[in-house]
Amino acid sequence: MDETHIACPKCGGLLEVAYDWDRLPLPTALRDFEEHWCRRADPHSFSGVWRFHALLPFAPREMCVTIGEGQTLLQRSDPVAEYVGLRPGSLFLQYEGLNPSGSFKDNGMAAAFTHARLVGATRAACASTGNTSASLALYCSVTRLMRAIIFIGSGKIAYGKLAQALDYGALTVQIAGDFDDAMKRVQEVSRSLGIYLVNSVNPFRLEGQKTIMLRVLEALRWEVPDWIVVPGGNLGNSSAFGKAFRELRDLGLIKKVPRLAVINAVGANTLYRLYECEGLRWNGGRVDGEKLSQFYGEMDREGRRASTIASAIEINRPVNLWKCLQALEVCQGVVREVTDQEILDAKAQVGAGGLGCEPASAASVAGAKRLVSEGVITKDELVVCILTGHQLKDPTATVAYHTTDQQMFNEVLGKRGVRRATFANRAVTVANDLNEIIKAIHLYG
Repeated sequence: MDETHIACPKCGGLLEVAYDWDRLPLPTALRDFEEHWCRRADPHSFSGVWRFHALLPFAPREMCVTIGEGQTLLQRSDPVAEYVGLRPGSLFLQYEGLNPSGSFKDNGMAAAFTHARLVGATRAACASTGNTSASLALYCSVTRLMRAIIFIGSGKIAYGKLAQALDYGALTVQIAGDFDDAMKRVQEVSRSLGIYLVNSVNPFRLEGQKTIMLRVLEALRWEVPDWIVVPGGNLGNSSAFGKAFRELRDLGLIKKVPRLAVINAVGANTLYRLYECEGLRWNGGRVDGEKLSQFYGEMDREGRRASTIASAIEINRPVNLWKCLQALEVCQGVVREVTDQEILDAKAQVGAGGLGCEPASAASVAGAKRLVSEGVITKDELVVCILTGHQLKDPTATVAYHTTDQQMFNEVLGKRGVRRATFANRAVTVANDLNEIIKAIHLYG
């Protein structure tokens, strides 16, 4: 616990936090966690991460860092269920946009920041497409425990997210390249300068992200859903969810494990191609490394770069690929890819239902729709789609989808293959005249 390794010193593989459960006090049932609601004046009981401390007990309670993360919502959405093709009451949206920085990243940051505090770190760094940088900058700003250093690629961050990092006072370093380039450099810099790295290669990040699933179970009165559908970018969430359910099953706290669906964007579909097309599997830990190396070698030779309007999952080399393969094995998972057109149409439907989300979030809904159409998800199964980030994380995409300005639509969306705004809610242009305004309201309202 006093070391800061993010990879195995021998083989370079990722590390995982493992607990000696036989030596730890454990809840007899998941319902035991409900007692924390009686003590919500205590910041640790209020936190949607640390009220589950017994299931991520890597740090003493007094060292746990919280800024009020995890006050999120699981909302039943029958309008979105109808769009997806499910029966009423079958679809729930887990809205992580209610976190302090506006995305799910705060769950993992609370845990990673806690470990950074344990080892006495004074600086913390990340590479980011936006949400991780906003979260890291916020935790540094609120706690004053360390300084944030953020690496971003050229033009690869939505302004809503960049604005947060700048406002919160982080040192922001923009390099020529994309997220994969930034990820490589931040790891090199962190090793050279002894800076604490908080990207999801950090195993403590995933410990915090496990609690998203604990809150889903809590909201469902501890009923395990049939499906969890999650966007796939760096694959930290899917990896964390698999670990959460594996631990809960092994501890006897749940009787079944839900199935997991990970949804890539077509323009950033590494997991889909490897899992569904090339047949790459966890295989009890015996991953075909040669197949993986061949795939990445071909990617480099062809100069393939990730490209999708869903910037939060615009990643070609997901660092948690191996862990995600394990999660897919534990949860009998599937992987699908969806187009930017499908993502934006699903996003508009989510928004019309009252929960505005960023494009990457809507990949989960678009993916669920595709799986229902294929018959993989049946109409009566209980499905939870994860909405990872708030609508205002990327307002440009939202406005471009609904705009009457064809030039803006073409510049923002058209170049990514989006041809229509199927569910656009366009502004009505009227003269500055009372009668004309009233006429328009009668006509359209």
